[in-house]
Amino acid sequence: MWYLHKNPSFMPIIFPQYEWKVDTREKVIYLTFDDGPVPDVTEFVLEQLAAYNAKATFFCVGHNIEKHPDIFDKVLEGGHSFGNHTYNHLKGHKTDPDEYIANFHLCEEIIKASVSPEKLGGNKKPLFRPPYGRMQTKQQQHIGLTHRIIMWHVLSADFDPGLSAEKCFNKTADAAGPGSIVLFHDSIKAEKNMRYALPRFLDMFTEKGYRFEAL
Repeated sequence: MWYLHKNPSFMPIIFPQYEWKVDTREKVIYLTFDDGPVPDVTEFVLEQLAAYNAKATFFCVGHNIEKHPDIFDKVLEGGHSFGNHTYNHLKGHKTDPDEYIANFHLCEEIIKASVSPEKLGGNKKPLFRPPYGRMQTKQQQHIGLTHRIIMWHVLSADFDPGLSAEKCFNKTADAAGPGSIVLFHDSIKAEKNMRYALPRFLDMFTEKGYRFEAL
């Protein structure tokens, strides 16, 4: 399985239509979680965040919001932000653009039906992250009209069964710094590595004087 734990600095230059990192020298990190809400897993994440007074951003799959509205409510109650991650976690590069866009809108309808108007952010531009971080041009152009498209600076790779939990933590911690958008997953596939890495990551960077904010 091939991937980079830390995206190179030229990515925002090549793909300026996406957000990869927050431009700051302050000790602040932006934790993000993809693929939830999922019973037990998302709730574990929320407990860890609360223990460190940390805020994060959850990129939710619409179908999971439908199945687990009570857990999505807990994300909102925790003061975290949220974003669209399509309704069925589609691979943009392998999906017809019109089908992908329709799937994106279906997820958006579910989010709007599940969130009170004041928590939708008013005039604040909503968030979207493409599953697998890949999109076709037509998909990007359509969604980018209304949403901020958020990628990541640091990939924990917690989903990789060939990566030990200790390496998952060490590589994520080594790659992160001021303004990093860090990607974890609140999914069953990533649960083992995430349960090990996340609390240690929160503890280490809290000790270093960092704070954790939502996008």
